[in-house]
Amino acid sequence: MQQGGGSETEVTWEDQQNINKFGRLNNRLHELEDEIKVSKETNENLEDASNELILTDEDVVRFQIGEVFAHVPKDEVESRIEQMKEVTSKKLEGLEEEKDSVVAQMAELKKILYGKFKDSINLEED
Repeated sequence: MQQGGGSETEVTWEDQQNINKFGRLNNRLHELEDEIKVSKETNENLEDASNELILTDEDVVRFQIGEVFAHVPKDEVESRIEQMKEVTSKKLEGLEEEKDSVVAQMAELKKILYGKFKDSINLEED
């Protein structure tokens, strides 16, 4: 027995695969957004550390390596922070590119699925 006024559309194996793929892409999109947020925070923290290092008068500063703080020459710390900022920026760039790709794939799947199922399927988040 059919409820509502909509027509019932048969879900093929291919349709189910598209729905599943959309779900996986949606999960990946959320993971990427979280990773991007963490990378941006890391970049900001490294920038703050770099600025603080500029203000210090000491030649040897404490630098955290893992769980331990070590006394390291200021010049070496500056170069390490710059390297860390470069790595984080490249990682952030890669994450942004992957996010754009995922969003494009999701848009294509939405077009296909809404084209077939119209109002019978909801692919939007609340």
